[in-house]
Amino acid sequence: MHDLSPVPLDVAASAQQLVDGAGITLNADLVSRLLETGVDLGLDAPSRLDLKIASAALTEMRAAFRLFAPYRDVPKVTIFGSARTQPGNKLYRAAADVAKELSARGWMVVTGAGPGIMQAAAEGAGPERSIGVSIRLPFEDKPNSIFSESGNVVAMKYFFTRKLMLVKESHGFVCVPGGFGTLDEMFELLTLQQTGKADPAPIVLLDSPGGTFWAGLKRFVHEQLVPSGVVSADDFDRVMVTDSVSAAAEEITGFWRNYDSLRWVGHRLVLRLRTEPTPDEVDELNQRFGNLLTRGRIETSEPLRLEVKDDDRVHLPRLVMRYDPRQVGSLHRVIRAIDALPSSLAGDIPNIGVEEPIHD
Repeated sequence: MHDLSPVPLDVAASAQQLVDGAGITLNADLVSRLLETGVDLGLDAPSRLDLKIASAALTEMRAAFRLFAPYRDVPKVTIFGSARTQPGNKLYRAAADVAKELSARGWMVVTGAGPGIMQAAAEGAGPERSIGVSIRLPFEDKPNSIFSESGNVVAMKYFFTRKLMLVKESHGFVCVPGGFGTLDEMFELLTLQQTGKADPAPIVLLDSPGGTFWAGLKRFVHEQLVPSGVVSADDFDRVMVTDSVSAAAEEITGFWRNYDSLRWVGHRLVLRLRTEPTPDEVDELNQRFGNLLTRGRIETSEPLRLEVKDDDRVHLPRLVMRYDPRQVGSLHRVIRAIDALPSSLAGDIPNIGVEEPIHD
């Protein structure tokens, strides 16, 4: 690896002075770091293309962050699918229907803002419940017409910044059959979940009534990938394959029935819940998932010291455990088990309170 030399002290001081002069107080240290990194790039003498990529990516992310900011506390679901699907197709209707049902449950729908399935989802949710993250392509020069009513759309030059925003802001995902782009997005979701680079979230592979597209993929995974040892036998268990719109919507919202959020505090994993499990239910969780811990037990707990310091969801009950980070891909099974406990099923499914995870 190349050694990254530290920013000269006078540059760091100048960056801090610029931040102070602009009146920035919130996260001022991170803003200073951005400025210092920009100077670092210049000192590295990169090519003009390298600088154009970095500058455009940061500009696009800023525009997307501003678009999503007013809806930070609204739960969102991203719907992926083909731009080539026509309005008369059953898949088009399925995408519109699941978006409509989730919108009725208080969720916003995020799409790539293009035609086909993306337009169907935006139509189903309605312009005020839709957010679009479009890509500038030679053959698609503008977002679909739904976003002309609300303006809830941002255009991206790069696929990687677009994919970041389609995944980062959402707490559930629906994939409708599509081509290379849809499969790329679906497999990236599975990879992020499997490796723990994204927090657990529900993923639904939705087909038209009687469709076999995703069933074929599931068969390929179990007949080819699992026997060859490149994926684990339960890796595909984290997704739901269905042709039912109501089942898809229930899967997305039901994942958040009791589970609220998580935080790592050192080697301890904290799961924040809406309803505290009973002692017998905690014993049941230990019996089922004790093998996923490095030591000790799953225990109910008061907020940990760092959580109190940050005022981080301290009003919620929580479970604390020494969870094996190598087993992070199995967290979805723990969460689903918590959501299925009798104490969790006592109330209605709430609208989720969106919180960004903190890793200490």
